[in-house]
Amino acid sequence: MKKILLILFLSLSFFSCKAQGLMTEKNNFTRQDTLRGSITLERIWWDLTYYHLDVKVNPDKKFISGKNTIKYKVLSVHNTMQIDLQAPLKITKVTQDEKELEVIHDGNAHFVKLLKKQIIGKTDSIIVHYKGNPKEAIRAPWDGGFSWRKDKNGNHFVATSCQGLGASVWWPCKDHMYDEVENMRISVTVPSNLMDVSNGRLESVKKHGEYTTYNWYVDNPINNYGVNVNIGDYTHFSEVFDGEKGDLDMDYYVLKYNLEKAKKHFKDAPKMMKAFEHWFGPYPFYEDGFKLVEVPYLGMEHQSSVTYGNQYKQGYLGRDLSGTGWGLKFDFIIIHEAGHEWFANNITNKDIADMWIHESFTNYSESLFIDYYYGKKAASEYVIGLRNSISNKAPIIGKYNVNKEGSGDMYNKGGNMLHTLRQLVNNDEKWRSILRKMNKVFYHQTVTTKQIENFLSKEIGINLETFFDQYLRNKKIPTLTYKIKNNTLTYNWINVVDNFNMPLKVYLNDKEKWIYPSTEKQEIILKDRETDFKIDSNFYISVKK
Repeated sequence: MKKILLILFLSLSFFSCKAQGLMTEKNNFTRQDTLRGSITLERIWWDLTYYHLDVKVNPDKKFISGKNTIKYKVLSVHNTMQIDLQAPLKITKVTQDEKELEVIHDGNAHFVKLLKKQIIGKTDSIIVHYKGNPKEAIRAPWDGGFSWRKDKNGNHFVATSCQGLGASVWWPCKDHMYDEVENMRISVTVPSNLMDVSNGRLESVKKHGEYTTYNWYVDNPINNYGVNVNIGDYTHFSEVFDGEKGDLDMDYYVLKYNLEKAKKHFKDAPKMMKAFEHWFGPYPFYEDGFKLVEVPYLGMEHQSSVTYGNQYKQGYLGRDLSGTGWGLKFDFIIIHEAGHEWFANNITNKDIADMWIHESFTNYSESLFIDYYYGKKAASEYVIGLRNSISNKAPIIGKYNVNKEGSGDMYNKGGNMLHTLRQLVNNDEKWRSILRKMNKVFYHQTVTTKQIENFLSKEIGINLETFFDQYLRNKKIPTLTYKIKNNTLTYNWINVVDNFNMPLKVYLNDKEKWIYPSTEKQEIILKDRETDFKIDSNFYISVKK
């Protein structure tokens, strides 16, 4: 919370994580950090297969109560299961086969002692009952939890956001990114004058007195923080997008008095879908459809239920983060948060230390959206313009097994890293095919940085080990030092990791040339005494004469 103030404007996701205590200089970790961030013995023996989250929300009292049915497959023999739920919420009981089980509480981790023998390959389930007043997100999305607001007509306007802080801030679950549930139901009971919108497709609505239950079904794997509850005086409109896999339902839920405004402004949504299917391949969740849902905070990449609160403005709350003018050609929240459907929701990091996989690619997706509609030059200007907010004070990759991601530079620096990589590919159709293949190869998977590095190295045909060491694990940017004297150009890399040897496109008297610097000085004999030497600005490096 002490540093990187300019980067706060990069995206909603960064804002929310930072204020939750993430992206800070924390280096001393507790047992709770390890329990939250590592694949513990009490987690690894069982594989998630299904959730049914059934929760009742009382906005007047800011109170929730309910249960989560957790189905799992036994991978190895063990009888203690770790379930995560954060205070002040409390687990009231856990049952299996209608028998109440012992629970040992250790902070936000709760260890359930199973009575029956767990047989490898078999599936079983437990039911976790809970209740309480969940953590309130005072300044969502800059912190996480429940946002309890009211719309201008005095109706309750409620939503959840929990990236980084964790889904266990409002519901009991296996709160680690490595294991995504295969599918789930979400049943939310709210006062009958309100509506709940959650992930997936609406199966049924059941009214019972003063309360109504909305039952949603998610047919695809989903990460925990992607699950959401949105409650308000909503109205709904929709359209069908002619996508790469056929008809895609695109649904929009907005406050009733914003309907006409939303119908005009949400035209960016099908434009986004067209551009991103071009670059990344088919939308990954056709079975669940795509939704934009108005919320009382800025927005978040909840899977198939992307939340929106950008005040119906272009750019980021009316601002162009790049300073180039191109950032005002689209609604930042619609484009950025929906871009996460491919990078975060389709391809998901196993450990939050690798969150750059979510944020670097999605940051770069903004540029690719511009590329699709306004051309390559405009896209380059946009991503280069974002460099003003890069701090280079800490590595992009964070610390593993303690729920700690790296620097906020994973946004703009990460996007510029990928833009640089595009230059090394030097073939736009090949670059596009790589991005599409990536979403196919890692479809609905949780991955590590190493997997992504190896994939890109293989597809591009270049050993990128030192490239990623430099941009992901080192806070310095590569610096090319050069001088021209007596018709000789001398150059080499400094501020780089060992064996860094990234090629570089330059211009000698406006003629394109590739050079291959290393840490050792190299020379080029120039034909002309007066030679104009320029470095292609699409490479994210610094230059020293």
